[in-house]
Amino acid sequence: MLLLTPTHFPDYELIDCGDFEKLERFGKYITIRPEPQAVWSRSLSLKEWEKMAHVKFKPTTSAAGDWQKIKEMPDRWNIEYKLKGAKKGEDERRIAFRLALTSFKHVGIFPEQASNWDYIVECIGKMKTEQPKVLNLFAYTGGASLAAKAAGADVIHLDSVKQVVTWANANMELSGLKDIRWIIEDAMAFVKKEVRRGKKYNGIILDPPAYGHGTEGQKWKLEEMISEMMDHVKNLLAEEDRFMILNTYSLGFSSLIIENFFPAQKNLQTGELYLNATSGLKLPLGVFGRFCEIVPS
Repeated sequence: MLLLTPTHFPDYELIDCGDFEKLERFGKYITIRPEPQAVWSRSLSLKEWEKMAHVKFKPTTSAAGDWQKIKEMPDRWNIEYKLKGAKKGEDERRIAFRLALTSFKHVGIFPEQASNWDYIVECIGKMKTEQPKVLNLFAYTGGASLAAKAAGADVIHLDSVKQVVTWANANMELSGLKDIRWIIEDAMAFVKKEVRRGKKYNGIILDPPAYGHGTEGQKWKLEEMISEMMDHVKNLLAEEDRFMILNTYSLGFSSLIIENFFPAQKNLQTGELYLNATSGLKLPLGVFGRFCEIVPS
């Protein structure tokens, strides 16, 4: 089992975490947000946190809340990430993100996913297929889509929420990229149609929520529906020159569950994504499974 954390993300820092909150720096702005996994005590005092922070999220319901500004800062700002995994001799690739203070505590990026972004670039860079086709499901604001596009793939980005697809498009433009194909649809409905059409993809990325809804109110519950979803996406994956990434963020969800979806898969990596706080604490942020198979030279 692997433990993966970003190691080269200057625009992001987990400063401290604990007491069900996390203290993070995005660019030059520092936020305090709820974090259900941080069940231990914080290393620094709350007074020290609030002295550093620009803004703090205050929940008003179980699903939403308001931001309390402690210091002056904009409601929107940009950060960037330098991708690893480029072919030898290629220029570095940078992807950019517009961040925002949303009413759902999120700011528009899951920084622990940076390890997977680099993996995507590395896999695509090794492929013999001239323009690999990549499908990103539950794609949110598009970090994985940007990485795949920057690596030269033909990318479909799917999410059921129009606002986050619009946000992902802004990130594409901010990154100097173009021609990602946007689809606003229920993920399960889409993959069923693609299977019927006989479509194949060289790369498939899934980052499903624990709970969610499709464009027509279809319910998604991870534990009940992930097995069916995996059956469909396996049928969509090319026989060679291929990779797949599955992330899950659900309390109590084991990486052994993901391993059982791929019982005979060579090169399978499973484990936990986490963030390493400057204070020395480690914040777990979900489990993953991934593999990459390349046509021999």
